[in-house]
Amino acid sequence: MSIKVSSVSKIYKTQKALNTISFSAEKGQIIGFLGPNGAGKSTMMKILTGFIKPNEGKVYVDEINVLENPLEAQKTIGYLPEHNPLYLDMYVREYLQFLASIFQVDKNQIETCIEKVGLIAEAHKKINQLSKGYQQRVGLAAAILHNPNILILDEPTTGLDPNQLIEIRALIKELGKDKTVLFSTHIMQEVEAVCDRVIIIKKGELIIDKKIAELQKNQQQIIKVIFNTKVDKVLINQLENLVSSINIGKNTWQLTFNSDEDMRSKIFDFAQENSLKILELSSKNKTLESLFTELTSD
Repeated sequence: MSIKVSSVSKIYKTQKALNTISFSAEKGQIIGFLGPNGAGKSTMMKILTGFIKPNEGKVYVDEINVLENPLEAQKTIGYLPEHNPLYLDMYVREYLQFLASIFQVDKNQIETCIEKVGLIAEAHKKINQLSKGYQQRVGLAAAILHNPNILILDEPTTGLDPNQLIEIRALIKELGKDKTVLFSTHIMQEVEAVCDRVIIIKKGELIIDKKIAELQKNQQQIIKVIFNTKVDKVLINQLENLVSSINIGKNTWQLTFNSDEDMRSKIFDFAQENSLKILELSSKNKTLESLFTELTSD
């Protein structure tokens, strides 16, 4: 296993940031690490990279015990933290040369990384002259400079414009062919476009760990229906195959079904049986974004 996390907990004073989190990842996997703000994503990433220690549990990267040998583990990890730490007064190429001397990597690797992340036209500039998007690219170049086996990326596409997003997503997919990539993001379309698998945590607890293909295969139907009058939730919940019912307006309901059958006909039958009229009816499959909202909202 490239990454193995076993029963990791982290407590800050009275707050439990992580509660017995366990997961593993293999080489060649790109994993979206998701959760609302404050869920514990950044804490888990800092533990994986050896920057902070958990109160309980064990962490391994490339079969190295991170808690016992953090420096050895860090040699095999490329890390881009949420707040990208850069020496803003240095030139791009100068900064990467500085890092190359620390990692003791071939200077030719600098030009390879500059090309990979699309910094050729900006490499002669000082970092403080770059836009936020290009500064993110510098951070990504720094993360892959020593050709690590594991990439841990915390919000790697922050500040990128739509064209840059496409390029960086393609780069992450390419890197994921022979590395393990764990990255957090709030952009669900990004996860669906890039990831093989998704891990979602909420309030420090792991609530889902599934392959994207599995989630897409088992997508649920979401149907919005507006009735001509108020309908009691007890009556709504009599609908078969109903997973959840949310009253989103006066007479408006968002109904989620777990069925291969188109449930709109069942709603028509339900309305007729209960002397109700349907003013509006619309259907869509559950996306990763709607699943994330359902699982993580209070």
